Amino acid sequence: MADSSILIIYNARLVDSKIDSPGTVTVANGKIRGITLGECKSAKKALLLAQAFLSESDANTTPEFYDAKGLTLMPSFIDMHVHFRYPGQTQKEDLDSGLKAAVAGGYGTVVLMPNTNPVISDPLLAKKVMDEANSKNLARVFQTVSITKNFEGNDTSAIEKLNNDEFPVISEDGHDVDSAATMLEGMKKAGKKNIIVSCHCEDPSLAQAARPYRQRALGFMEQYGIPAGKVNVETPDVPKAINFEIDGNLTKANSLLALAEDIATIRNIEIAKTAGCHVHICHCSTKISMDAVRRAKEEIALGNTSNGFDCTVEVTPHHLGLVGTDAPNIRALVNPPLRSEDDRRALIEALRDGTVDAIATDHAPHTQEDKAKGSPGFTGIETAFAVCNTILVKKEDFSLSKLSRLMSDNPAKLLRIKAGRLAVGYNADLVLVNPDEKWIVNSENFASKGKSTPLEGKQLTGKVHATFFGGKKVF
Repeated sequence: MADSSILIIYNARLVDSKIDSPGTVTVANGKIRGITLGECKSAKKALLLAQAFLSESDANTTPEFYDAKGLTLMPSFIDMHVHFRYPGQTQKEDLDSGLKAAVAGGYGTVVLMPNTNPVISDPLLAKKVMDEANSKNLARVFQTVSITKNFEGNDTSAIEKLNNDEFPVISEDGHDVDSAATMLEGMKKAGKKNIIVSCHCEDPSLAQAARPYRQRALGFMEQYGIPAGKVNVETPDVPKAINFEIDGNLTKANSLLALAEDIATIRNIEIAKTAGCHVHICHCSTKISMDAVRRAKEEIALGNTSNGFDCTVEVTPHHLGLVGTDAPNIRALVNPPLRSEDDRRALIEALRDGTVDAIATDHAPHTQEDKAKGSPGFTGIETAFAVCNTILVKKEDFSLSKLSRLMSDNPAKLLRIKAGRLAVGYNADLVLVNPDEKWIVNSENFASKGKSTPLEGKQLTGKVHATFFGGKKVF
C-alpha cells in the first residue's frame, strides 16, 4: 500500500492479552487508528464504524477492506530468539528465507542471535544487518551484539558503544560466557545502559564433558543409516543393542547438559544481582532452572535485590510439546536437549502461574548434512503458534488471550516497542489465524531453508492465514 493508507479489517474475532470479542480494526498509515467491538459482517457497516476514527486528512484516501471471514485477528507474534544465520551461513538460512518463514509463522518482530560468521560483535555490522533486513519491510528486526568480542570470552568493550533503543538485548547465544568475572563486567556495563543480557545458560566444562557421548551416539547412527535430522524414520533393521547404545549415550549427555544448564542459570542470576542488570534466561528447559528464576522473581517482588536487577525467562514451543527421554525424540538433537515429562510439566505450570515471560522459538535452521554431524537445533518459527495453541490452549485450557500475552504483549514490553496489542496508536502488526484448523506438518512446505523438525508428519491445531506488517499484508 502507499504511504497514505487505510485498511479496515472486519468480520473478525479480536484477541489480544486483554480483548476477546468480535470486532473491527481500522488502520491508518501503519498504525491502529481505532478498535470497534461487536459483530460487523459487511464492508458498508465497517466503513461507517471506521469513520469515527478518520479525519479530514484521510478523506482523499480510498480505504482497503479485508473480510476476516470470522477468523481470529491477533497482534503478530514477537520472537525474542531466532537464528537467521546471516552473515556467513546462508546455506542454512538468509534474511530473505528467514523473514519469509517469520511472516508465514505470524511473526512481526524477531530478535536475531549473533552466532554468525563472523560473530556479530561490532555495532556497525549489527546496524548493517538490521538496515538490510528492515529494508525488506516484512518484519521488524533487532540484531543482538555478542557480550564478548568474537565469543572469545574476555573483551566486553563493544557494550560501551551500544544504546538500548537500537540494541535492547545482547547475547552470547550458542554457549555461555565462561568466566564469571567477565560476565560480571559485561552485566555491569549492560545494567548501566538498561540493556537486557540474554543468557544461554550452559556450564562450558559440563557441555564439553557431554560432547563425547553425543559423538558416540552419532557414530552409531551414521554407521546404521539413522538420519540425525529426521527423528520419525523407521529403523527396523538396527540391532537392539545398537539402539540401546545410541539412546544410552544420549541419556548420559543429556544428564550432563541438564546439570550444565542448572548451574549456569543459578550463576548468571547471582551475577546479575550483583551487577544490577536485567538478565533474561534463554530457552529454560528444566524444573531446577525454572525454580531458580521463580525465586529470583520472588526476591524482586519483595524488594530484596539491588537496584537495576531484573530477571525474565523464555521457554520454547519444542520444550513445551515434546519429551526427550526416549526414542525417537531423544535423537532430536537440540541445546538445551528435550527434557523429561516432569520438566515439561514444570514449564507449563510456570507459564500458568506467570513465572514465564515469553515464548521464543530458538528457530535454528541447519542443512541435513550439518544435522547428520550433530548440529543442535530445529526449524521452528513456522510451527510455533500451532504447537503452543495445540498444547496450551487445546490441551491445557489456557485462554488465547494468555497465549497472546506470552507471544506478543510481554515480548513487546521487553523490547520497549509499541506492538503486541490491539490498541489505538500501536503498530498495525497483525496476524489472522484459525485456532481450530488442523494441519499436518510437512517441512518441504517451509519457507525456511531448514527442513529439520521433530514435528514432521504430526498433526497440529491452529493455522496462520495472513500476516500484516504496518498494515500491509505480507503473508
